[in-house]
Amino acid sequence: MSKTFLLFAFIPLFLGYSANSQSGRNLPGRLSIFVDCSNTWCDMTYIRTEIKGVDFTLDNQAADVHVLITSLPTGSGGSHYQLIYYGQHAFAGMMDTLSFDVDRNATDVEIRESLLFYLKSGLVAYVVRTKDPGNLSIEFKERTDSSGRPDTTKETKDPWDYWIFRVGANGNINADAVYRSNRYSSNLSANRTTEKWKYGLFLNASRNQSSFTYDDGTGEVEFTVNNHDLSLYHYLVGSINDRWSWAYDARFSQSTFSNYKLRSEVSLGIEYNIYPYKEVNNNLFTISYVLAAKDQRYYDSTIYDKLQERVYTQGVRVNMTKNQKWGNLSIGLFGEHFLNDWDFFNLGINAFTNVRITGGLSFFVSAFGGVTRDQIFLPKGSASPQEVLARQRQLASGYNFFTSFGINYRFGSRLNNFVNPRFEGDMRNMNMSF
Repeated sequence: MSKTFLLFAFIPLFLGYSANSQSGRNLPGRLSIFVDCSNTWCDMTYIRTEIKGVDFTLDNQAADVHVLITSLPTGSGGSHYQLIYYGQHAFAGMMDTLSFDVDRNATDVEIRESLLFYLKSGLVAYVVRTKDPGNLSIEFKERTDSSGRPDTTKETKDPWDYWIFRVGANGNINADAVYRSNRYSSNLSANRTTEKWKYGLFLNASRNQSSFTYDDGTGEVEFTVNNHDLSLYHYLVGSINDRWSWAYDARFSQSTFSNYKLRSEVSLGIEYNIYPYKEVNNNLFTISYVLAAKDQRYYDSTIYDKLQERVYTQGVRVNMTKNQKWGNLSIGLFGEHFLNDWDFFNLGINAFTNVRITGGLSFFVSAFGGVTRDQIFLPKGSASPQEVLARQRQLASGYNFFTSFGINYRFGSRLNNFVNPRFEGDMRNMNMSF
C-alpha cells in the first residue's frame, strides 16, 4: 500500500528551520513569488487562478521566491520538467529542486495540472515560514485505484521496449493568376531512448513543383520548377559515463536542389560535457569531435568538373546552454574542414540570450553567422534569372547571417494576481454592432 506524503515540505521543520528560527529576519506576512517560465510554456492564467493566498510579482527582484521552471524532451516523446526554488530576501539561502515527467500523450490540461501540483508542493516550505500561514491547507491522501481501493500496482514493463514510431504525410497547394505551387512530403521514424543508449532511424521524402508566368517582352512565358528530396538517417549514441559519450550515424540522401544524385555519409564522434549530464536542465557545456567519410555523386558536373568524388572531413562543435535566474544563454560554435585540403571548410556560430538587467529591464539578442568554403557540389555554369528567383538550384555563397535584438522595460505595479479573460482578442476582428 502506497501513500502520498509531502514529507519534503516538513523536513526543514524537523531540522530546525521553522519560522521561529528565522525570527531575526523580516519575514513577510504574505508570500510573493515570481514564476519564471522563460524556457518553457506555462499557463499563468490557470496558475494564478488555482493558487491563492500568495502574491504573483512581475519583478523577479521583488519576489520572496523565484521559481525557475525548465523542460526537456524525453526519449519516449514526453517531457521532463524541473522546478528550482530560489529563496530571496528573508528566505535567502533556501533552495529546493523538484522534477517530474509528463507522458507523451498527455493533454495540455494534464500537463498544467501536474505542473500546478509540483509548483504548490514546493511552495509549502516557504508558506509555513510566513508570519501568517493560516491560508495553507495540507492533505494526506491514500493513493487509490478507479474503484476507490488502495492502489498496490507496480510499474509494468513497457511492451514496446521504449521504441517510438511515427508516420506522417502532408501537403499544400497555393495558386493565383500568375503563380502556382504544390508541395507533398512524407516521413517515417523509429527511435528508442534509455539512460545508456539512443537509437534513431528517419526516412523523409518530398516533392515540390512551382510555376509562374511572366512577360519576357515577346509574350507570356511559363517557367516551371520541379525539385525532390529523399533522405535516410540512422544514428546510435552510447553513454560512457556521466560526462563522456560516443556516437555513430549514417546518412543517405538525394536532392535535385543541391545537385546530389546520391550522397552517402558515415560519421563517428565523441562528446565531453563539462557539467554532468544530469544537470542538463540548467547547465550544458559540450565539446564534440566528429570524423566523417562522404561519397557524393552528382546530377551535373560540378564547378570542379566532378560527377563523383569521396571526401573525408573532421569537425568540432561546442554547445553551451545556461538557464538561470538572470535569464537564458545559448551559444553554439562549429567548424569543419576537408582532411585532404584545408582550403575547403565551413565555420559558424549561433547565439541567443535573454537577460534581466533589473526587475523591469531586460534585453535579448539572437544571432547566427557562418562562413562557407566547401560548396564543391555546385553545378558549373551560371544560373538564369528565373532559376535564381525560383530557387531551382543552390547558389554559391561565401557567408550567411541572421540577427535580431531588442530591449524591454516594464514599470508600474509589481503585482500580477488578478485574472480577467473578458474580451480576449482584438475587437476589430469581431463582427459586432452596438
